[in-house]
Amino acid sequence: MGNDIDVAIVGGSFAGLAAGLMLARARRRIVVFDEGHTRNRFADAGHGFFGMDGLPPAEMQRRGQSDLLSYPSARIMAARVNAISGQDGDFIINASENWRAKKVILAHGMRDILPDIPGLATGWGQWAMQCPYCHGYEVADQPTGILMTSATAPHHLTMLRDWTDDLALFCNGHPLPDEARAKAKAWGIPVYDMPVVAIKDDGASRSILLADGVQVQRAVLYLVSQSEPSCDLPAQLGCAMEQGMTGPFVSVDMMQRTSVAGVFAAGDLCRPMYGALFAAADGARAGTATHHALLFPEP
Repeated sequence: MGNDIDVAIVGGSFAGLAAGLMLARARRRIVVFDEGHTRNRFADAGHGFFGMDGLPPAEMQRRGQSDLLSYPSARIMAARVNAISGQDGDFIINASENWRAKKVILAHGMRDILPDIPGLATGWGQWAMQCPYCHGYEVADQPTGILMTSATAPHHLTMLRDWTDDLALFCNGHPLPDEARAKAKAWGIPVYDMPVVAIKDDGASRSILLADGVQVQRAVLYLVSQSEPSCDLPAQLGCAMEQGMTGPFVSVDMMQRTSVAGVFAAGDLCRPMYGALFAAADGARAGTATHHALLFPEP
């Protein structure tokens, strides 16, 4: 179909593939540019996505790709988009080669930024996680730790009691609000105020090492990571941003339009609450909204 297309979609996970599917079904020429680095690649299985509950993330992506590629007007390029220039109706996408697109959908997701604690990154997506809806059922009733990453009251302190009664709160040097401390005491949850200096994976459990020399054994650790867009394309294009509790995200309206004409965004990139189903819904909405924009030019 050449290098002139209707829509360029940057990112080929849940949001990008769902957007592409809507546009391909409208018989529009699209290319999904994807590096293959899905945000959930560190986990062994994805959960909560009906029809694919418990599948490895790579298999979930493969199935989505297979669905999309059954439409002849769709193409997936294993390439990184380095730059996007131009304007509504005539964007230039610089990847392994240049492409010209009428519209752009940004769906490249976010990058998690973990606290600088030795041993933590190696457990990310395995025994260190942030979403109980995604992984809580599989690790329920195990000794569980909550690691504070800011001075705000940890949301997990209340939530995780539906998954386990064996909780411990690690403030990691952050001040714990009095109300949260009172809750922890009333629920019998021990609170450790000292900074966490390292985490040692002992196989079946983890040793949480504190600055005062105390060691606490936990099987699972929850925390809320900070996050940022996984690349600088929104900044290149001048998309307006919003500040969420965990970091900046792209501002969109109810039809996934960004502040830049002809540019849409979907998935984790444009929402403060993450999840595969949310991302896919955003992608489907972005795909249909982009198709409408191709048909009905806006002032």
